[in-house]
Amino acid sequence: MSWTLGKAEKKDSARINELFIEMLQTIYHTDQVDGYSDGDLDRFFDGRDEWISIAIDGDKIIAFLSIEVHHEDEEYVYLDDLSVTKQYRNIGIGTKLIRNAEAYAKDININEICFHVEKSNTAAFKLYRRLGYEIYEDQGSRYLMLKSI
Repeated sequence: MSWTLGKAEKKDSARINELFIEMLQTIYHTDQVDGYSDGDLDRFFDGRDEWISIAIDGDKIIAFLSIEVHHEDEEYVYLDDLSVTKQYRNIGIGTKLIRNAEAYAKDININEICFHVEKSNTAAFKLYRRLGYEIYEDQGSRYLMLKSI
């Protein structure tokens, strides 16, 4: 398996939606999930701060991570959806996508990254802890994780 990282384009939306559905099915252990609605991903392709990092094997997108930049009272990068297709899990792709987002945050001078993880998603939780993320807030069925970089 030889894969590289890249930046998603609008034409990649359908494949990203497939990976999003796969992620939800894995987390919730059901096929009865909905993907993104039309237009949900458009903000990631408008050339601003928000974008989607992808992993590509040949010409197929095998993973993605959506990266949001927030400029409220405190500036932070929010990592929204992370999905690695099943046959490519546990070989470091998720780690590389997260590290890529961390490098981006540093490049734009933002030193806090956060995201939510479902408590039932134990594999993801272990990955995030290994990468230095801490529980910032217990929100019932999920945690808000935070890392200062």
